Amino acid sequence: MVQKVSKIWLDGKMVNWDEAQVHVLTYTLHYGLGVFEGIRCYQCADSKSAIFRLKEHINRLFDSAKINQIDIPFKQDEIREACKETLRVNKLKEAYIRPIVFIGDGEMGLVAFKNPVRVAIAAWPWGTYLGDEGVKNGIRAKISSYSRHGVNASMTKSKTCGSYINSILAKREALQAGYEEAIMMDSDGYLAEATGENIFVVKNNVVRTPATGSSTLIGITRDCVLSLLKEASLAVREEPITRDEAYIADEIFLTGTAAEITPIREVDNRTIGSGKPGPITKKIQRSYFDIIKGKNNKFQEWLDYV
Repeated sequence: MVQKVSKIWLDGKMVNWDEAQVHVLTYTLHYGLGVFEGIRCYQCADSKSAIFRLKEHINRLFDSAKINQIDIPFKQDEIREACKETLRVNKLKEAYIRPIVFIGDGEMGLVAFKNPVRVAIAAWPWGTYLGDEGVKNGIRAKISSYSRHGVNASMTKSKTCGSYINSILAKREALQAGYEEAIMMDSDGYLAEATGENIFVVKNNVVRTPATGSSTLIGITRDCVLSLLKEASLAVREEPITRDEAYIADEIFLTGTAAEITPIREVDNRTIGSGKPGPITKKIQRSYFDIIKGKNNKFQEWLDYV
């Protein structure tokens, strides 16, 4: 359950949590056309709170809106400041932040150009998405029977609300089969991503991840990990990866704002490597957690202090 806090930012104003409501005929509720972001704020080693890569997340929010022809009635700097203010008002030192841009009530039918565009920002305490045990020891994943949206079937570079039905179906299938996560293939049968995370596959000290030109979402944590891998002088390739290449990998890990860096220890009942997080995964985890806690001065530009 989401832990309630005091206030939610809605259309430029702070409102009480229970009063942040919309009409039942809200357009996005019926048709799924809206965009959102998931952002984390961490309490750093110096006790200050910092939002991780806030600028990049809000840039992507506006990119998603542009892709979907939604005109956000606020500027980017206003939304960034609203994220910070939501944390301050609710006295949150660490939190998950959810900005969402949605289309309000008015016209119905598939096209509703005149309906108001609305924006909400909520924040609440939220632990690791795939669990602390998963981050430490790895999770079990299943190749899904559901394919990730194709590049000409959906706008795959946008975090569009309705597009996540694809992920919901895949995630439910995996959980009901006894796994913790699903891995989806693209329309050509190559690995695309998990239901809310990008994927990295390691073999013989070479790290591979699907290229962003495919159906893969351009993840912000993915971008961080690519930088960390290059800094560590590890070989990195962005290229197609087959299912059987995943089965015989030495290591596999997922990246995402909610999941952070989560290892995969098993795929489709095949043990990955030793069945435990491997050395490259552990190295990237250590580096990533040092950065988000403000312990690495080289990446201070990724932190936006509240």
